Amino acid sequence: MTSVDVRPDLEDSWKREQMVGAAMTEVALPETQYAQSGDFNIAYQVMGDGPTDIILVPGIISHIDFQHELPGYTRFLRRLAKFSRVVTFDKRGQGLSDRLADVPSLEERIDDVRTIMDAINSKRAALVGFSEGASMSVLFATTYPERVSHLVLFGGLARISDLLPPNLTPSEVQERLAYVVKSWGNGDFLKRVFASDAGNPEILARIAKFEKLGSSPGALKSYILSNRRIDINPILPVVRTPTLVLHRTTDAQVPVTLGRQLAAGIPGAKYIEYPSGDHAFWTGDIERVTGDIEEFITGQRASEGIDLERILATVLFTDIVGSTNLALQLGDHRWRDLLDNHDDLSGRIVSKHRGTLVKSTGDGVLATFDGPGRAVRCALALSEESKSIGLPVRAGLHCGEVEIRGNDIGGIAVHAAARVMSQSGSNEVFVSRVVTDLVAGTDLKFSERGSYELKGLPGKWDLFAASK
Repeated sequence: MTSVDVRPDLEDSWKREQMVGAAMTEVALPETQYAQSGDFNIAYQVMGDGPTDIILVPGIISHIDFQHELPGYTRFLRRLAKFSRVVTFDKRGQGLSDRLADVPSLEERIDDVRTIMDAINSKRAALVGFSEGASMSVLFATTYPERVSHLVLFGGLARISDLLPPNLTPSEVQERLAYVVKSWGNGDFLKRVFASDAGNPEILARIAKFEKLGSSPGALKSYILSNRRIDINPILPVVRTPTLVLHRTTDAQVPVTLGRQLAAGIPGAKYIEYPSGDHAFWTGDIERVTGDIEEFITGQRASEGIDLERILATVLFTDIVGSTNLALQLGDHRWRDLLDNHDDLSGRIVSKHRGTLVKSTGDGVLATFDGPGRAVRCALALSEESKSIGLPVRAGLHCGEVEIRGNDIGGIAVHAAARVMSQSGSNEVFVSRVVTDLVAGTDLKFSERGSYELKGLPGKWDLFAASK
């Protein structure tokens, strides 16, 4: 194999510079800024420039930088940013904001919302409060009604102490708190927030890191003790802001009955209950949730058939080579076990490389990545690991714009990745020219494999075999 320079040919240089530039713009994350709230610096980020301002009010912990590492979070914000200016922040004492000696009261915490709105020159905004943030949002809306156009409360509740099992003795309550503090940073506390992924070691490690970055154990203890005094039931009847309450029936952190009670206490509140999903708002059926929020705030909902969400992504297709013959040789039972092992292996490796496993294709997988380098490394790792369990795999990658269709994806880039894969052989990872251009300067190596006419795609495509 001949090692090649992955720089583009001169005649295509301008075209490829535009593509690389577009990729960098698309995957770039918002910069963290700071606003002064009294003596404290509050970290915030802004995404989008729509006519409506949306302020996301966080739960007990947050870290506006690291949360982009959690699957679905950035996609959720980008979906809202299609029709609004979305602002996220870490409240005082959490994440990237100033840490505190004492936990602020709920009244002091809502100053952070006002400070952020003043910093971005927002006169009026819709508040989307998550979990504990629902209480902050309600208090802000009743304190500053002229500054809140809409209230959206996701996974919220009125009285935090209702999360404790009934009939606990004071000593049992203290024992539970001591355990939470002692185990903080191993992912145990947030398991219920991301219940669907609690059994995935890679995602659990990421959740554990989120805990450590979001709050120190001592700060968490103080916040929990302070939050147990929160009870907004007395002010619910005076809420005059249009309110939407969203809750998931299967929420393992905040029981759905508490969401129903919250909605019932607010005059005229609209309530939507989703039959499945986790406590974290950016998990599950993102399109449905963001669509409900958009319709409530703007009065209209983007048509999935007309205005599909489009993002730039690196698309990976894999395929087990000779799967039909292997199935005949092994028999149904053994083949099914081997396929299950392959699917589990694929899920772990894709997650480890910060990808999104879109679906299993029967004898392969379809996945997307927000970075082409991680996508190539994932494909190489998947090829190597699959070979070790007796399954020869081939893979193809292409970077381009894809359409988000609920839990699936579509578009030319998806077809291109499939066609690139079809040209590769056993235990090979083929990539298109654009992928090599985007990872120029890394330690990845590529070998020329010739130009191909790919079915259904115009022109000839230069393909390369990837290696470490």
